[in-house]
Amino acid sequence: MTPTELAPAFFIAAVVILLVCRLVVLVAGRFGQPPVVGEMIAGVVLGPSLFGLVAPDASDAVFPPELIPMLYVAGQIGLVALMFHAGYAFRAHAGRGLAGTAVAVSSAGVVVPLLLGVGLTFAAHGRVGIFAPGVSVWVTAAFVGVALAITAFPMLARIITERGLSGTRHGSLSLASGATDDAAAWLLLAGVLSVASEKTGPVIKALGGSLLFVAVLFLLGRRLLAWIVTRPGLSDETRLLFTVAVLFCGAWFTDTIQLYAVFGAFCVGLAMPRHETSERLVRTVQGVTQVVFVPMFFTYSGLNTRFDVFTDPAVMVFGAACVVLAALGKFGGCWAAARLCGEPGPVAVRVGALMNARGLMQLIALNIGLSAGIVGDELFAALVLVALVTTVMTAPVLSWLDRRDAGSRTAGEPAGSAETVPAGS
Repeated sequence: MTPTELAPAFFIAAVVILLVCRLVVLVAGRFGQPPVVGEMIAGVVLGPSLFGLVAPDASDAVFPPELIPMLYVAGQIGLVALMFHAGYAFRAHAGRGLAGTAVAVSSAGVVVPLLLGVGLTFAAHGRVGIFAPGVSVWVTAAFVGVALAITAFPMLARIITERGLSGTRHGSLSLASGATDDAAAWLLLAGVLSVASEKTGPVIKALGGSLLFVAVLFLLGRRLLAWIVTRPGLSDETRLLFTVAVLFCGAWFTDTIQLYAVFGAFCVGLAMPRHETSERLVRTVQGVTQVVFVPMFFTYSGLNTRFDVFTDPAVMVFGAACVVLAALGKFGGCWAAARLCGEPGPVAVRVGALMNARGLMQLIALNIGLSAGIVGDELFAALVLVALVTTVMTAPVLSWLDRRDAGSRTAGEPAGSAETVPAGS
């Protein structure tokens, strides 16, 4: 297709995506699910598992193959804006005493599900057809482990924002732990890709590049952002232009070093100075981009998902086992680590529930594995199932915990407080 043919195809696809997402969001909201979950489900609905199955000709017409890369790029714009806001919001609510606990929680949240995923994959070897041709069982096992270890940090940030948890102890701790968790998981993914390609370049580039990026951003970038925000005489349009330029540079660099654009955007948000002008700039960047462009990434991922592979009972059992071990490993590991660090029970259990959501970042990792030839359709679908189930269960679990604690307080029982800060914080 020529550019003049792609433009109208993109616009009609965008209309379909936005309308379907809004409809599914409304339906999901009736079941207590946040909008981000509805958008994730809508992406799968628009893929070959439903739309492509029911109306294949219409699906091909709305989503021609040449359009798919455009949807990916448009989705990146939304994700970068979302993470920029998440980084800025995190800095506003991060209190003292979070760092040590966050590292412990994120470490447990990576190590426990990683080991469970590796063990499950080796148990499935020779029994379940999830292994891509020519890919070592060690590479597949490591990839599954990393996929189960990932926390969907952008989704976590959005769920926390939508439920009004940004200023709570468990909300701030989950954001800090989720950021650390995903940074570690992406470095591990870079290592898996290095082993799969038999090259050390990707992991060295990711490690060295991330250190260089953080140093430059917080030594020079923070001063540049402060100048943009406080410089007298600059118009709002000029401030917005410079801010977006810095944001996109951060996204470009972290994408180039294979640490993914969302981490660059999050770090730029962290580096933004606390100022009334900053608030206005962040809201402006986030507004339309999050509403219009984020759903396009979910659709891009949904177009790569085929649930018809679950007609094989062995694949279905493997997918179910992945869901169970993923939830036990992430929820249990994060809860136990938080309790060992002295967090109250209500805080620890909510951190475990929030960290268990994997949706967006796991979808990103799966798409990378698919393009690298590590993941086939069967494994892709099984791990998408993990992303869906663990993300969908987050809101009901949090709501149940709130009702339980409210009932305990009504009955006069000491339920503890989700906002209790341990001594020494």
